[in-house]
Amino acid sequence: MLKASGAAVGTAAGIATTSTPAAAAGTGAGAFAHPGLLHTRTDLGRMAAKVKAGAAPYAAGFARLTANRHAQSGWQARPQAVVYRGSGTPENYALLYNDIHAAYQNALRYHVTGESAHADTAVAVLNAWSATLTAVNGSADRFLAAGLYGYQFANAAELVRDHGDFELARFQEMLSRNFGAMSDDFLVRHNGAVISNYWTNWDLANMACVLATGIFCDDRAQVARAVDYFKNGAGLGAIRNAIPVVYDDGLGEWLEAGRDQGHALLGVGLMGTFCEMAWNQGIDLYGYDDSRFLKGAQYVAKWNLGGQVPFTANTRRKGAVGGWSGSETVTAAAGVDPSMIRPIWAMIANHYTKRRGMPATYVTRIAAKAAPEGGGGDYGPNSGGYDQLGFGTLAFTRDRVTAGGGGTAGGTTSSPGPTATASDSASAAAPDSASAAAPDSASASASAPASAPSALGKGGDLATTGSGNVVGWAAATGVTALAGGLLLLRRRGRQNG
Repeated sequence: MLKASGAAVGTAAGIATTSTPAAAAGTGAGAFAHPGLLHTRTDLGRMAAKVKAGAAPYAAGFARLTANRHAQSGWQARPQAVVYRGSGTPENYALLYNDIHAAYQNALRYHVTGESAHADTAVAVLNAWSATLTAVNGSADRFLAAGLYGYQFANAAELVRDHGDFELARFQEMLSRNFGAMSDDFLVRHNGAVISNYWTNWDLANMACVLATGIFCDDRAQVARAVDYFKNGAGLGAIRNAIPVVYDDGLGEWLEAGRDQGHALLGVGLMGTFCEMAWNQGIDLYGYDDSRFLKGAQYVAKWNLGGQVPFTANTRRKGAVGGWSGSETVTAAAGVDPSMIRPIWAMIANHYTKRRGMPATYVTRIAAKAAPEGGGGDYGPNSGGYDQLGFGTLAFTRDRVTAGGGGTAGGTTSSPGPTATASDSASAAAPDSASAAAPDSASASASAPASAPSALGKGGDLATTGSGNVVGWAAATGVTALAGGLLLLRRRGRQNG
């Protein structure tokens, strides 16, 4: 039976907590901790020390990094004035994501080894793009490009922001103009679609971009918008919409499990990325709403390991505001291919089991199955293989925090805001076998009906996007409006498995 549906499931009371989020170490009202997106200074120091010592599993994780063709110094950037993604456009976005991953991997390799050639390469790539890029265009898929590559760009640049040759102000302006602004607009207007038209991963990609851009550019209002959307947004990326049902066995149904495996894994990876970046600024979203994200991640991990998971059928509305409309009913979780891998699990497993000392059986199992994690270029040549930055075995493995490091199991979650003064000791590390796995499918969604006219009157821009599907919600009592979208949840018997 349902424990909760489309609603809050209590507070954080009773969550095992063994650390608090790292506090932003700024002095001014707009300052954030830097580096402070996916990796803090403590994280980077831990990676370097563990690799130098040859410690497992860091050494294996680092070997995956050094073997990747993107992580080689001397990578030559291919910047474009306009990047296009989507049908009906001269797509060239692969040039962008390959260069971003080269910048990130070289920057990460520099922090581990201290070899300046890698930092110089990352800076050269980032400077080339900030001097050249003027716009991100295309079909509705341009919003996927803005979200995915915006948050990744910010993370690559964060690792070299103090390099003497890095054009920081110019990069901040380029990032805000071409990525952050577009992602902000998507979360407000959803490309003219009803609120449930775009699946969970679309929202989450753009949420990650808004958050990462806000932190990178020290824009506190932008960060606040991203965090508020995670908690209270009307779209499917908000946590109670992405995980609308929590069952008595502690599993939280992931909305896109009813769609397909690849997009569900993409969404879990993006929500983990969002939570990690927020955590490194003192904002605890991992523990929000009784650790709802953990319940959703556990559900997806069990499902991907071949386990039976409960599923509550839903019908969602899709289409354009004032334009074409339709609906779709999903009655069961989609099938899975155990060979599909995404590098998303090490980050999640290490947070819950090592930082907090909480059990996360399925997440831990799937993380170990995929170890050591690689990164962009290791999971296929298409865009889906570049949706996550990866290398979690190297970057997120950590020792379990003891009582002296911030609490004991059974404590309550602490959620200091960005100006809190807690230390970054939660990042202290040591070997842990957890690593990540999940499917390697492209991030673009399935097309909407071919007969559907364009929502914007521009040759099917909305209708032909990969995500012409959405969900509106109903709580346990029946139906709930979602700003123009509507989803009915139908009760099903609880499945064991």
